[in-house]
Amino acid sequence: MGADAVRAEGAGADALDARTFSRVLEPRAAGRLPLGEGTWHQLARAYVWVQLISQGAVFLLVLAVAIGVQAFTGVPWPWIPAGIVLVVTAIGLLITPRQARSFGYQLRQDDLVFRRGILWQRVVAVPYGRMQLVDITHGPLDRGFGIAQLKLVTAAASTGVTIPGLTQEAAEQLRDTLVAVAETRRTGL
Repeated sequence: MGADAVRAEGAGADALDARTFSRVLEPRAAGRLPLGEGTWHQLARAYVWVQLISQGAVFLLVLAVAIGVQAFTGVPWPWIPAGIVLVVTAIGLLITPRQARSFGYQLRQDDLVFRRGILWQRVVAVPYGRMQLVDITHGPLDRGFGIAQLKLVTAAASTGVTIPGLTQEAAEQLRDTLVAVAETRRTGL
């Protein structure tokens, strides 16, 4: 990073870490992908609530439709597909808090490293010079909880990264830092 971008990142570290989890949780298995050196930043705690509300709404909707179809038609077969969806959604509800803590990102000298996953782990390093677009989005529920999603677009689709559940301040700070780095290098963006 350029000197100004490093100072901006250091000054904005409080914004990146405000209202977030304290640390990235690593899987305990011997074959895990290690975190490596440096400061890892986390998702906002509100991300868990947004996910639980969204998945809970799907769970209740599927349950209501299954009950309605059985009451209206009198046949029990709708419970087969509904039961599968309900079980998968319930498992999602149970693992969401742990899954959210496995997300993390790190600003390094030449790239941004993004990490996610418990069972299926993914670590992606996105070089600053390859970024073409930094996009912040948030839906109505996200706005209500003060979180946003930051999307980094690169020329290669496989290296594009979407960081969900950032506080609005962290998303704006991260966007500004990444744009400043790209401007100092005159590459990307």
